[in-house]
Amino acid sequence: MIKRKIITVAIVLFAIVSGISQTIPEVLNKIGGTEKYPNANYLVVFDSINVDVQESGLSFVNTHRLYKVLNNKGAQHLRVIKYGYDPLSAYVEIRGVKIHHNDGSIEELDINTVLDYPAPAHMIYWGAREKMINIGLLEAGEGVEVNLFRKGFTYALLANDNNDDKYIPPMRGHFYDIVRFFGPEPIINMVYQVQVPKDKPMQYKFYNEPVKADAKLLGDKMQYTFEKNNVMPIKRESRMVSNDNIGPKLLMSTSPNWEAKSTWFYGVNEDYGSFDSTPEIDKKVAEVLIGAKDELDSISKLTHWVADNIRYSGISMGEGEGFTLHKGEMTFADRCGVCKDKAGMLITMLRAAGFESYAAMTMAGSRIDRIPADQFNHSVTTVKLSNGEYKMLDPTWVPFVRELWSSAEQQQNYLLGIPEGADLMKTPISDPMNHYFVMNIKGSLDKEGNLKGKLFVTAEGQSDAGIRRNFTSNFRQEWDRTLIREMKKISPNLQVTDINYGNPYQYQEGPIEIHVSFEIPSYAIQTTQGLIYNPISSTNIYKRIMGHLYFNTSNDTRKYDFRDRCSRDVKIVEDIKLPDYNKIDFLKEKVTSKGDIVSYTGKVTVRENNLEIKQHASYGKRVYKADEWLQFKNAVDNQRKVSNEPIIINF
Repeated sequence: MIKRKIITVAIVLFAIVSGISQTIPEVLNKIGGTEKYPNANYLVVFDSINVDVQESGLSFVNTHRLYKVLNNKGAQHLRVIKYGYDPLSAYVEIRGVKIHHNDGSIEELDINTVLDYPAPAHMIYWGAREKMINIGLLEAGEGVEVNLFRKGFTYALLANDNNDDKYIPPMRGHFYDIVRFFGPEPIINMVYQVQVPKDKPMQYKFYNEPVKADAKLLGDKMQYTFEKNNVMPIKRESRMVSNDNIGPKLLMSTSPNWEAKSTWFYGVNEDYGSFDSTPEIDKKVAEVLIGAKDELDSISKLTHWVADNIRYSGISMGEGEGFTLHKGEMTFADRCGVCKDKAGMLITMLRAAGFESYAAMTMAGSRIDRIPADQFNHSVTTVKLSNGEYKMLDPTWVPFVRELWSSAEQQQNYLLGIPEGADLMKTPISDPMNHYFVMNIKGSLDKEGNLKGKLFVTAEGQSDAGIRRNFTSNFRQEWDRTLIREMKKISPNLQVTDINYGNPYQYQEGPIEIHVSFEIPSYAIQTTQGLIYNPISSTNIYKRIMGHLYFNTSNDTRKYDFRDRCSRDVKIVEDIKLPDYNKIDFLKEKVTSKGDIVSYTGKVTVRENNLEIKQHASYGKRVYKADEWLQFKNAVDNQRKVSNEPIIINF
């Protein structure tokens, strides 16, 4: 039980949205509740952030927040205040917490009860921690006032115990920040204020919505203030782009441009010796390159060795973290690491093989904007080809994948860390045919509704990866059962009579091919007049490879851009020999939808006793504009229409 001290009401004055000085109890009372915010669980009454930047780039951040509980869910959320940090790069304190009760009393919590403990972790175990204080269960209408302090930054570089040196940003002397003016619940008033030495020119831009902004000179510092009122939570649409792409946000940076960040990133890793090889690494490189045919084959062999043999797990600790990549020697010994370790291992091996290779940074999940703040969450590799072009490689995302750069990362911004410097760039759209999925079903149906058939599936690129992952992520003894489970999505009564899928680990030899012979007793539904046959393509077999079929297409318009996993080309042919019949009903018109990015054609034909269903869909990219939704929706709806239309057979 946390001991609390009950004190009388303090006269705390501050300016809120109206600009009128009011006490906190007055504000909590007047701000409104569920009648004004029916969909909210709590309110952020104000969020005030003040940042003081030193000449070295070290920043001191004071945050003052006031929350108001609206209902039980809000009370549950606010019963514990947590503040996460990385002790290698930041120091944090919870400096004060007050509870403003409905009876007007103020309860000040004992800060000595703050807990500091290892943060929950999964796959990356770098020593992140959390500070926590127990608030207890509050009542609707009550408020929680929190004062927080932080010095330091988000990313760790080189561990250093010299006073505050370890909290200075990696790009020493520079400052950046990314401030999101939105959250899961309404923010009534948010103010961000930063003081920067006047000799550090600041670039800044507020994205997606207007903001009240001000800049003025205060002694030897420039003060920038940004304020926004009544910020409502983003109402998400299914499969929409990241909130960072559409929500109000502030980007600030004293770095002059992306070229400066590029050359700095190159230099910091070269100075550290991240890519120095060893005799053991040289020996492995020579072994991997045995039989390599040419430049691209050598690059492919090394990329896939790193992808397949360096397990993704951030357990390695050492001097290099954040923007500084761990040395190849350590990753080679550990045989594990996170994205930057896998990228660094590949660079080390490529250099050992005589290639010119460097690290690069990217952002998986959202765009990177032009202000050169550090909008990165992923590290990759680039190699310079003999023709002078840079080729992107990603050993993190291509284990047992036939690509060298995952096309699930197409239309994604990245920054090379090269000696001559580089501007921000973007990965190109990958042609749908690079990710084709072909499914052919050939069978025969008798008068009792029994179906015998053969299924053939082949795929390339990300479609190949999706199918192959069913095998490579399972034990070998599970491979047959895994494929049989997939087949039983057609019918639980399906019986496999023959199965062949080659060796899924030999992915570099060619696209995956699957052959299955099967029987399904009573697959077609018997009626007094005959049979109802539901096409195999109407079932869920390999539906996850056709990710577009998971989209909710009930709305004709979208407000925001949206994304699929990858571009793809889909061909489905179902050829079924039917029993003799008197009459057959089926979808007789050809169904088409043609757009410049997404298209679909589907046709059902019956010639004598042969039923043939042909479908071809092409989805042209990964990230779509909101105004491209209609052609995407039409293609999905038409595929569902053709696939789901039953065939009525009357005898």
